[in-house]
Amino acid sequence: MKLSRALPLFIATAIASVLLLSNRPGLAQETRKTNSPNEFTFIQMCDTQLGMGGYDHDVKTFELAVAQINKMAPDFVLICGDLVGKANDKSFADFNRIKSGFKIPCHCAAGNHDVANKPTPESLENYRKKIGKDYFVVEHKGYSFVVANTQLWKAPLKGESEKHDAWFKAALKTAKAKDSPVVVVTHYPLFTKSPDEKENYYNIEPAKRKELLDLFESHGVVAMLAGHTHKFIENDYKGIQMVNGETTSKNFDKRPLGFRKWTAKEKGKLSHEYVKLEGEIP
Repeated sequence: MKLSRALPLFIATAIASVLLLSNRPGLAQETRKTNSPNEFTFIQMCDTQLGMGGYDHDVKTFELAVAQINKMAPDFVLICGDLVGKANDKSFADFNRIKSGFKIPCHCAAGNHDVANKPTPESLENYRKKIGKDYFVVEHKGYSFVVANTQLWKAPLKGESEKHDAWFKAALKTAKAKDSPVVVVTHYPLFTKSPDEKENYYNIEPAKRKELLDLFESHGVVAMLAGHTHKFIENDYKGIQMVNGETTSKNFDKRPLGFRKWTAKEKGKLSHEYVKLEGEIP
């Protein structure tokens, strides 16, 4: 009889203890961190470049990537330039048709094949008419994605490059004022092996590179996503992740076609992983 009377009291005490523990501040914080409402994923694609691996091949692989990414349901997609191989009405129309299949937002950086190795007012106007803005900012869950036109750094165009530089500095300044981590999205990387390497086809000339790296360091840039190399390259510059991803057209390092999935958890903390392109690749 004494045991039966004590049992309900024991149960009640146990329940009260569980409720007390669940309301501890430390435990609540851990739960919030695990299920952070600001966690998100996005995709880095590089060089869809219709025509690089064969026009029909690249159309098909881009279509496969769209279908695969839709199933993954990230927050958005970033394409790091060279959307097409030759910038003409057909290639831009095909690119836009396939891109329209995304069920999530897709933001594009301009590449040298899109606006020419040495951009002109005419080539920029054509891109802006057929594709859209060649530099802009996307804000998402506390991050600022600054999409720049690296051709205006690689081959300066009077009137355009100055305007682009002023915009870029203002975009970084605005993000810093908001305490917003910055991801710079481009086509050209600043460097491929070392920050002090000489200029070549795959990087930005040293003086401009140093100016930009200094801006990155002082304005909260946490990552730079680029394409152009057709090779997977990963560098770290003073804690800034600098990543050239795999393409869906043709890789020079014999890696399978694919793209990068990025995950943002804690503020300013990004991780990424390779995703192989699935489906029947021609």
